[in-house]
Amino acid sequence: MKIAIIVNLSKEKAIECADRIIEILGGEGVKLYMPPNCSDVFENSGVSFCTTIEQLFEIADIAVTVGGDGTIIHTAKYAARTATPLIGVNVGRLGFAADVEADEIGDLKKLVSGTYSMEERLLLEVEVRTPIDSNVYLAVNDAVVTHGTLSKIVDFELSLDGEEISRYRADGLLFSTPTGSTAYSLSAGGPIVSPQMKCILMTPVCPHSLFSRSVLFGADACLSVKVKIPLNCSCVLSIDGEKNIEISEQDCVIIRKSSLKLKLLSIENRNFYRKLNEKLKEREL
Repeated sequence: MKIAIIVNLSKEKAIECADRIIEILGGEGVKLYMPPNCSDVFENSGVSFCTTIEQLFEIADIAVTVGGDGTIIHTAKYAARTATPLIGVNVGRLGFAADVEADEIGDLKKLVSGTYSMEERLLLEVEVRTPIDSNVYLAVNDAVVTHGTLSKIVDFELSLDGEEISRYRADGLLFSTPTGSTAYSLSAGGPIVSPQMKCILMTPVCPHSLFSRSVLFGADACLSVKVKIPLNCSCVLSIDGEKNIEISEQDCVIIRKSSLKLKLLSIENRNFYRKLNEKLKEREL
């Protein structure tokens, strides 16, 4: 078996945890691989290093992330493109998407014995069409069309399958996967959606109306957004909080289900809602 280990090198606890994972899985006879940015930190660990992260996922049977939800989200985009199953070890504060806590890493031996379950998560394909070109992005959690640096309200026109269905005055429109319903969408007042559902969740961000609510669309919906931007202001599209793309009034942002899927592994088999309650209680501390 070949397992990739991706570590958030900015967290000392993640590095310590990764050292223990290497020891545990190495003792099970697993071949371990890491991306090139880990070579200086783990050079004497008996791990092989790939020249690119793309090569890493072409090689690996399973990928293990060590960090928080941000590490999982960033890694998931590579994993989805090669259909590589992914499991996260949480050393952050919340870790909604992670299956294993730092004190449970001994359970990763179950990856070798095959004692785990797997579920497929819906991802979003986000296309930005401009008058001169088109670019496509992959979103694991969410895509948000929102105002730029100046806090002026924006007018949004939302269409479903090419037909306009609503207009909003708001700070932004947030489009979330079920996985992302516990992220920014939750903070914006959106509902919690079971990650096994196949749907697209739209939540207005700070709408200028008492009657603007979240809407659940079917997984096959094709949503599109156009904006009217106040004078001397700007508008941006944010993908998973990682990438920002400036949007003009001539552009159209299209959100649909991606043909790619994220395969997440679970060895703990926790009830989603029980786990969610535990995490939200931790957030109050």
